[in-house]
Amino acid sequence: MSPPRLLRSLIVLTLIAAPLTVATSTAEAAPLRSGGVVSFGCATSGKLHCLGKSIRSPKGSGPLLTSTPVGYGPAEIQAAYNLGGLHANGKTVAIVDAQDAPTAEADLAKFRSARGLSPCTTANGCFKKVNQNGAASPLPAPDYGWAMEISLDLDAASATCPDCKILLVEANSPDTDPLMTAVDTAAATPGVVAISNSYGGTEDSTILAADAHLNHPGIAVTASSGDSGYGVSWPASSPYVTAVGGTTLKKSTTAARGWTETTWKGSGSGCSALEAKPAWQHDTGCAKRTVADVSAVADPATGLGVYDTYNSCGSSSFCDLLLSLGLAQGADGWIQVGGTSLSSPVIASVYALAGNSVTSGSYPYAHADGLYDVTSGSNGSCGGTYLCTAGPGYDGPTGLGTPHGTAGF
Repeated sequence: MSPPRLLRSLIVLTLIAAPLTVATSTAEAAPLRSGGVVSFGCATSGKLHCLGKSIRSPKGSGPLLTSTPVGYGPAEIQAAYNLGGLHANGKTVAIVDAQDAPTAEADLAKFRSARGLSPCTTANGCFKKVNQNGAASPLPAPDYGWAMEISLDLDAASATCPDCKILLVEANSPDTDPLMTAVDTAAATPGVVAISNSYGGTEDSTILAADAHLNHPGIAVTASSGDSGYGVSWPASSPYVTAVGGTTLKKSTTAARGWTETTWKGSGSGCSALEAKPAWQHDTGCAKRTVADVSAVADPATGLGVYDTYNSCGSSSFCDLLLSLGLAQGADGWIQVGGTSLSSPVIASVYALAGNSVTSGSYPYAHADGLYDVTSGSNGSCGGTYLCTAGPGYDGPTGLGTPHGTAGF
């Protein structure tokens, strides 16, 4: 149904008064740091929800859309984490999400073409999309928010590991059982060496039984630590995953590395109430499992530019305005995104580049010298301890640190 005439008139006046901000070219694309952030709005009929956020449009409650790439891309991600020139040699990163993204492959193709990456398609064997049981059909019901999450995950894996194959496994709903079935399907697929899970929910009595689905020896399973600051979510708290926190990543003309990182205020961290402490974790502030283990860029203000076109209003400047005002759902072009939904597929892809047969988050603890230590910033109030405040060595919000090449993975 079309908006009423008065609303249409107001929308047109808004469009005239405040044109969209766009990047002038791929080479000049830079992170947008204004406008606040908005959650993806993934369907939450189940107990788990996606953890992505986008830069919000100054016009309203929807995402800021641009016609050309914005935010960081593959060149920046690889430079920041010393990953340039590395290859996965045919290894596969699996992305587990809920619901279907009908435009996933086409949007991935646009992202990779615009960012100068080789095609990753069903036809050339690089990309594959299946349901939670591993079949090409039937696929789950589509969802605009989860489609945005899927675009983020696919583009993040591409940016970090351009020659990785990508398997997208779509669960029927954001409930624990379908998502864990999807994880098992991903783990059973030949060639998969890492599985990313960019979703989370509160710990409850069911998680200990569900943990078995995250235990896949020889496959790195990553999980986002959360986007609400200090506090723990599952599956990040499972001892069988690498819990991935988040940072704010900025270019620097003075740091020897060329980049600086601080704690992103939304990064989840803290003590699990239920999960036993893994033998490889030795911090003293938590009697049980501590979150996180490692981290990567997650602040939407210094986030990744991704391409997504699945929305509820079509493809037009009027649709774009409805989206930016929050009067329609989804996206229609380039958006700048973050959240620990970004850091999880980045770390999963680093595991794929490393090529080690790892299990859970234990490997980085024995190879912390292969990480950039993040030593400043906080994600909340916890009495000023390392559980919410970054410092030298291990801390909750950023774990042991961020990738310095693949030595830590």
